[in-house]
Amino acid sequence: MTAQPFTRNHTDHSNDTGYQFEFHCDKCGNGYRSTWQASTLGMAAGVLRAASSLFSGLSSVGSGASQVKDLLRGPAYDSAFKEAIEEIRPKFHQCSRCGKWVCPEVCWNAERGMCEECAPNLQEAAASAQAHAAVEQVNERARKSDQTEGLDMTAKQSAAGATCSKCQAALPPNAKFCVGCGTKVAAAAKSFCADCGAERAAGAKFCAECGKPA
Repeated sequence: MTAQPFTRNHTDHSNDTGYQFEFHCDKCGNGYRSTWQASTLGMAAGVLRAASSLFSGLSSVGSGASQVKDLLRGPAYDSAFKEAIEEIRPKFHQCSRCGKWVCPEVCWNAERGMCEECAPNLQEAAASAQAHAAVEQVNERARKSDQTEGLDMTAKQSAAGATCSKCQAALPPNAKFCVGCGTKVAAAAKSFCADCGAERAAGAKFCAECGKPA
């Protein structure tokens, strides 16, 4: 049996009943699992183990099962591994620059003939750079804009952050009674415009009805 290529990034799912291998892309980790190959030696080992459990006094049967299991790592295993490689290898491309095996769907730059780590897709890179630049610009504009306009910093509590004066439990907006202890919530004092009499919002500098200053 000759040496096998394409074996660096794989998982062995073989057991004493058969052989199966999973090969992974060196970049993203996705991959393919080979077709299951039943092992006649493994079946024989299973029969011998069953016989060993029925006739536990016959030590030679148990040792025979162990010997058959050891044979699974021999020529039959190598042959199954070779078939799995031949089945899965066409689903990957090897980068001539770094030597990695990658999936063609996500990690291969067909135009350059290399993996996307060695030769990034320029269209994808441009779209990613534009998206990151847009996020940076939004953050910059947000920092330059006043995000606290209309916020009354002198108020002791807001409707969303109000707490019960007795048990300090958080109060839902517009709650009339505390959900923790049942204490009646004191109504907030209201203020009115001196000119038109309209109710004035807390912290407002001008009347919303007539425009007169507070």
